[in-house]
Amino acid sequence: MAEEILPAESFFNRNFGIGSGDLEKILGTALSKKADYADLYFEYRRNEGISLEEGLVKNCSQSTANGVGVRVLAETKTGYAYTDDITIENLELAARTAQYIAQNQQSQLPVSVGQSPSEPHDLYPIKVPVNDISLDQKVALLYEIDKFTRSLDARVKNVFVSLASEYKVILVASSQGLVVGDIQPLTRLNVTCIAEENGERQVGSFGGGGRVEFGFFIDAKDYERYAREAVRQAILNLSALDAPAGTMDVVLGPGWPGILLHEAIGHGLEGDFNRKQTSAFSGRIGQRVASELCTVVDDGTIPFRRGSINVDDEGTPTHRTVLIENGILNGYLQDRLNASLMRMPLTGNGRRESYAHIPMPRMTNTFMLAGQSEPEDILRSVKKGLYAVSFGGGQVDITNGKFVFSASEAYMIEDGKVTKPVKGATLIGNGPDVLTRVSMVGSDLKLDEGIGTCGKDGQSVPVGVGLPTIKIDGLTVGGTRA
Repeated sequence: MAEEILPAESFFNRNFGIGSGDLEKILGTALSKKADYADLYFEYRRNEGISLEEGLVKNCSQSTANGVGVRVLAETKTGYAYTDDITIENLELAARTAQYIAQNQQSQLPVSVGQSPSEPHDLYPIKVPVNDISLDQKVALLYEIDKFTRSLDARVKNVFVSLASEYKVILVASSQGLVVGDIQPLTRLNVTCIAEENGERQVGSFGGGGRVEFGFFIDAKDYERYAREAVRQAILNLSALDAPAGTMDVVLGPGWPGILLHEAIGHGLEGDFNRKQTSAFSGRIGQRVASELCTVVDDGTIPFRRGSINVDDEGTPTHRTVLIENGILNGYLQDRLNASLMRMPLTGNGRRESYAHIPMPRMTNTFMLAGQSEPEDILRSVKKGLYAVSFGGGQVDITNGKFVFSASEAYMIEDGKVTKPVKGATLIGNGPDVLTRVSMVGSDLKLDEGIGTCGKDGQSVPVGVGLPTIKIDGLTVGGTRA
């Protein structure tokens, strides 16, 4: 939930024991010689994880961490230092260190600590964070899920259930007068099962969550849906055939297959890659980069979603940013440094893993908008092809957009009908090229269940993805049979 608006003195004092006068002093140290901008990122984090395996709770962990990162910007240089011991002396030492790294030119910006924005988002007004629910209630839920999952099919031989929750408080103060804070809860529940038949074993997994309360999983019995889906996937893979190889039309199902859009397209639209001219999309604003059926959006303002945040990790309110509109590239995702150097507006996408990391442009919830076609019509239009419903791992080269993704659930399409399940299918292509091959976009936009974590330069942050059913003409499919 969003922090209420408080004077800087009350805001920092209540959460970290730091007054506004101290902030001005530290920011003044950071800007004392040769710098343009400085900010302080305070963070308190409480994490909890519980996992059940073979009918027993095998792991239960709790941890807390807090610290402050000090950043100084001077033209293209960034100085960064942090401390996990929050004292005025340590903060001033971190500020001097960051200033020394980044020194480049005389500061032209005034140092003043002001008020936070008057109308912040409140995207996850949670009364009781999952971290504050009793351990007994959480363990009881895991045992219930284990029992329910095993009851679904006699072929289920083992069940793994995990519940991870986080309670995070962030506070940002900058040399431009910004003071803003946020409380960011995050929870994920996951169910994995192993099914065995005739000596063959297959795995199925499903889960979800977001910035939600404990009741999110119980009130509508979402955990039962997760269990059913995990078992369905495992049983399905027991009868799956080896996937064919070759060039064919591919239909991507709605929801989680948006991970392909996130990896193959989204990273290439982040500001740092484009400022450095290392992205396949560099210098192409205003140009056609996709089929006119494609509109791609990054939106960090969707309530309760895993990738949503009230403010980014630089204190900028999150936005709904249209990146590609009807096939035309509109712009990039920006943090403060890259937006300034590229002379482009902030988009609220400055994110970092923790106080020990510098912010960089990162996605929030990235998805393609719905089109006009019915999903059934899309499938009927394919003579022979692949229907990819869910994905596992994948990788992409940002410089040229080339990607490889493995499908964890896929089927053959024959004469317009979904037929045999297949395993071992990989999709191989080029992100910008694939967008131009999108020939049909469904009306069934769906966001993922709330399981995504994005890695970049060694930093991980929670994200969301989404996609309607889409048809891609002539994509290369890797498989194990001709």
